[in-house]
Amino acid sequence: MADFLNDTADIDVVAQAGNGHEVLEKVKSSQPDVVLMDIEMPRMNGIDTTAALHKAFPDIKTIALSMHDEQPYIRSMFEAGAWGYLLKNCAYDQLGTAINQVYNGKKYLDNDVSGSIIEDYLEHFSWGAKKQTELSEREAEVLKLLAEGSSVREISDTLFISVKTVGSHKQNIFDKLEFGNMAHLFKFAFKNGIVSL
Repeated sequence: MADFLNDTADIDVVAQAGNGHEVLEKVKSSQPDVVLMDIEMPRMNGIDTTAALHKAFPDIKTIALSMHDEQPYIRSMFEAGAWGYLLKNCAYDQLGTAINQVYNGKKYLDNDVSGSIIEDYLEHFSWGAKKQTELSEREAEVLKLLAEGSSVREISDTLFISVKTVGSHKQNIFDKLEFGNMAHLFKFAFKNGIVSL
């Protein structure tokens, strides 16, 4: 692979690493534009390495090169800061295309995994829509106000109901939508269009 990339116009391999810690060391000394990242590596996996790399060197772009096409791996890599995701069985010319596209500031997703991403999105969207229908009209109002940052006291004043009643609605919302904390509520509200940035 390194030989192929070195023979490709506009691409030079400046370093290679065998584990996550070595990746961070080599990146610090060689300052590449793009890093091809395996997910399964010794000492530090590719997801954690990508997150550390993104934090320390935000201008360096990472492309996952993995045998895994499952949604959790793909999602985790992009959440860690990856710019692209390729499967290891991809053609060499596709690899070159991905590197150039990411280098130029565009995300790249292997066609073989894009379907998985779409399925994941639709599954979460339909789950959110279904869950919202389990809320009463008043609970939906309280959910929206909570997501907008209103306190229980402010919601009580806005809806002309007692603080205790607001607390009961809030608990019902958490139980029905299986929220563990307010961060889950905010994430759900943004993802399902209840509130927007």
